[in-house]
Amino acid sequence: MPWLAAAFFVTALLYASVGFGGGSTYAALLAVSGLDYRILPLIALACNIVVVAGSTVRFARAGVTPWRGAVIVTALAAPAALLGGLTPIGEGPFFVLLGASLLLTGATMLLPVSETQAAEPTRLARFMPLAAAPLGYLAGLVGIGGGIFLAPLLHLTRWRDARSIAATASFFILVNSLFGLAGQLLKRGPDAFAGAIYESLPLLIAVAIGGQIGSLMALKLLPPRWIRWLTAALVILVGARLLSGL
Repeated sequence: MPWLAAAFFVTALLYASVGFGGGSTYAALLAVSGLDYRILPLIALACNIVVVAGSTVRFARAGVTPWRGAVIVTALAAPAALLGGLTPIGEGPFFVLLGASLLLTGATMLLPVSETQAAEPTRLARFMPLAAAPLGYLAGLVGIGGGIFLAPLLHLTRWRDARSIAATASFFILVNSLFGLAGQLLKRGPDAFAGAIYESLPLLIAVAIGGQIGSLMALKLLPPRWIRWLTAALVILVGARLLSGL
């Protein structure tokens, strides 16, 4: 457990520093540790909520969250995340989806991101809400928040400036994680959730501390580009390790 808590701490620090929760990597780390795959989404989503709740509040207080757009995208995704959480899935397909999601996540984090993004949005930007429901369903199915998929699409279409996209992704992850966790709860039952939370208390504490440090300090210590690259390397490494074990 000590090595796992340390890995969760580093993951939360890196992800929070770029506006994400880290659910996909938490789930993969738990899978590598040999935990029952049916419990992974419960712990990963709970950790997600702990990490992004604080950043969502900070973005809101700073007045950078584009609430109209963020609420529209999230409202379309959240019911799909609930449905994804309710959907039964076998161990093999679960790990394939999770591993592929990690590799895709790592690849998208290597894409160049403009910090100012002063250019006009592309024509595809107006269609971004159409992608929300499929992303929400996938997020609920494998126990992640889905913001790691949404944010690159928003950047590529120049939907908003970088800070607004980070704020939107944080809100998206928080709400999707809550709905996805509700679906997992209905599927697994409250006893499974209580047991998972009890066993993972050190991990929840680790991500709470790492998330706070990441969101408050990491961007001041390292350039955002370096943090994205470090996070991408971690994600790709864990995703490749997960798929190689199938």
